[in-house]
This record gives sequence, structure tokens and C-alpha cells, in this order.
Amino acid sequence: MAICVIPARGGSKRIPRKNIRTFHGTPMIGWSIAAARACHLFDRIVVSTDDAEISEIALTLGAEVPFSRPDNLANDHTGTVPVVTHAVEALDLDSDVAVCCLYATAPFVQATDLREGLRLLQAGASYAMAVTRFDYPIQRALRRSEDGAVSMINPAQMQVRSQDFEPAWHDAGQFYWGMAATWASQIPVFGGHARGVELPSSRVVDIDTPEDWDRAEALFQVLNR
Repeated sequence: MAICVIPARGGSKRIPRKNIRTFHGTPMIGWSIAAARACHLFDRIVVSTDDAEISEIALTLGAEVPFSRPDNLANDHTGTVPVVTHAVEALDLDSDVAVCCLYATAPFVQATDLREGLRLLQAGASYAMAVTRFDYPIQRALRRSEDGAVSMINPAQMQVRSQDFEPAWHDAGQFYWGMAATWASQIPVFGGHARGVELPSSRVVDIDTPEDWDRAEALFQVLNR
């Protein structure tokens, strides 16, 4: 059995109403619900929200909203793990149920990505998550002072060839698979036993600012010509 949990609180600050703002003709959360339905992996697609309007839209788009997320799990500082843990407990899931936390702002997620995440989970990973490579070697990162002066954070890396650096990866901000028991134990996703589903950087935009939103819309249009 597999359950999809889509966290979607109502109080987004930098992009107001981000989770239901129209993105290429559909409320943003609709793209995640559609991807969850298209992959045919989930017995239930559940939206965790504190917001009545988000709840209504999610129901219209084919998801369930069987509970209301409490206020103490709907603020700017609430992490993903406590939100999914609450959903696991509210749904009274058995420990061996596979639970995918799919972000509401993941319009580039694909069914093949979700299937690969489940495969890695079933192969023994504590979590499986979407990751992508940094486009530029992070070992050559700079710091910039208040007066605009720049310097290398690690000057010893100046003479190392780009091709000799170890590749660095980052969270793609799309989904995390874990067994219900793992979520319920609140084991950190980055506790050392997670496995990464590699995504091309062309399908990764972390939508946190209005500039991110504009970039995501432009990229979506290019990818869906």
C-alpha cells in the first residue's frame, strides 16, 4: 500500500497563496495531484492543510482532505517531517505503508521519478528523495563582504581543476518517500540512509520567491512546447 501526502499550508509569505496560485492555467497544487494520480502508485492522495480554500480546491482536483492540519504545524518554522508524521498518525497508517511526501509546488515532477523513489525505498533505503547536481563546483564558492569585495571561502581550492572536484548535490524540493514507521519515528531525512533520485537540473526550480515563480513558468513553457 502507498499513500501520497501533499503538504499545503495557507500562510505562504513571499508568494502569497502560492500553493493555489494559478500556474499555467491550473492551481499550483493541481500539478502535484495530477502527477500523483498519473503514476498509479497511490491508494490515496491526501492533502494536509490548515486552509479551507486549499481544501476545497484539492477536493475538486481529486485529492482527499480527511483532516485539518493543526495551527502549530502550519507556521513558517514547521519542518516537513513533523507534518508528515501528523498525517501518518491522523490516517492511522500501518507501519509498513509506503508514504510519499510530495510538495504542492512541484510542477516538474514526473511519474517515472516517483516510481524510482518507491523502488529505492523498497530496496532498503530509509528515505528516497529527488536530488540534482549543483551546476557549478561549490568548492569554488565565494564570499562577498558588505563593501562588495569577494574572496574564496576555501582559497586552497583555487588551483584545482573543475573536473577534479567531487560532484555536489542538493535537494530538488519535490518529494520524499519513507515508510510510515520511519516518518512516525521522526528520523531526519538527511540522517545518512536516504537515497537520491537524480533529476536533471532543467526540471528543478525551488519556488520560494517571485523570481523563482517567473523562472518556473518560463521553464515550464519551454518544456511543454
